[in-house]
Amino acid sequence: MASRIRVTLVRSVIGQSKDKVATVRSLGLKKLNSSVEHDANPSVLGMVASVSHLVKCEELN
Repeated sequence: MASRIRVTLVRSVIGQSKDKVATVRSLGLKKLNSSVEHDANPSVLGMVASVSHLVKCEELN
Protein backbone atom coordinates (compact mmCIF):
# COMPACT_ATOMS: atom_id res chain seq x y z
CA MET A 1 0.00 0.00 0.00
CA ALA A 2 1.33 3.40 -0.95
CA SER A 3 1.79 5.88 1.86
CA ARG A 4 -0.24 9.07 1.83
CA ILE A 5 0.64 12.59 2.91
CA ARG A 6 -1.48 15.58 3.87
CA VAL A 7 -0.20 18.93 2.64
CA THR A 8 -1.49 22.15 4.24
CA LEU A 9 -0.82 25.69 3.04
CA VAL A 10 0.36 27.65 6.09
CA ARG A 11 1.96 30.74 4.52
CA SER A 12 0.67 33.05 1.81
CA VAL A 13 1.98 32.89 -1.75
CA ILE A 14 1.86 36.68 -2.07
CA GLY A 15 5.30 37.91 -3.08
CA GLN A 16 6.52 34.47 -4.17
CA SER A 17 7.84 33.76 -7.66
CA LYS A 18 5.42 32.57 -10.31
CA ASP A 19 7.02 29.12 -10.22
CA LYS A 20 6.31 28.73 -6.50
CA VAL A 21 2.72 29.94 -6.92
CA ALA A 22 2.21 27.46 -9.77
CA THR A 23 3.63 24.63 -7.66
CA VAL A 24 1.26 25.41 -4.78
CA ARG A 25 -1.70 25.54 -7.17
CA SER A 26 -0.71 22.27 -8.84
CA LEU A 27 -0.71 20.60 -5.42
CA GLY A 28 -4.37 21.62 -5.18
CA LEU A 29 -3.97 24.31 -2.53
CA LYS A 30 -5.89 27.54 -2.97
CA LYS A 31 -6.47 29.27 0.36
CA LEU A 32 -4.53 29.47 3.60
CA ASN A 33 -5.05 26.46 5.86
CA SER A 34 -6.49 24.39 3.01
CA SER A 35 -5.36 20.77 3.00
CA VAL A 36 -5.13 18.05 0.37
CA GLU A 37 -4.08 14.41 0.50
CA HIS A 38 -1.74 12.89 -2.06
CA ASP A 39 0.07 9.62 -2.60
CA ALA A 40 3.68 10.02 -1.54
CA ASN A 41 5.33 9.56 -4.94
CA PRO A 42 8.58 11.23 -6.02
CA SER A 43 6.90 13.94 -8.11
CA VAL A 44 4.63 15.10 -5.27
CA LEU A 45 7.45 14.93 -2.72
CA GLY A 46 9.61 17.06 -5.01
CA MET A 47 6.89 19.68 -5.31
CA VAL A 48 6.44 19.72 -1.52
CA ALA A 49 10.20 20.11 -1.04
CA SER A 50 10.34 23.08 -3.41
CA VAL A 51 7.66 24.98 -1.45
CA SER A 52 8.51 23.59 2.00
CA HIS A 53 8.69 27.11 3.46
CA LEU A 54 4.99 27.62 2.56
CA VAL A 55 3.43 24.28 3.43
CA LYS A 56 3.22 21.79 6.28
CA CYS A 57 3.41 18.11 5.38
CA GLU A 58 2.37 15.17 7.55
CA GLU A 59 2.28 11.45 6.87
CA LEU A 60 -1.05 9.61 7.15
CA ASN A 61 -1.47 6.03 8.31
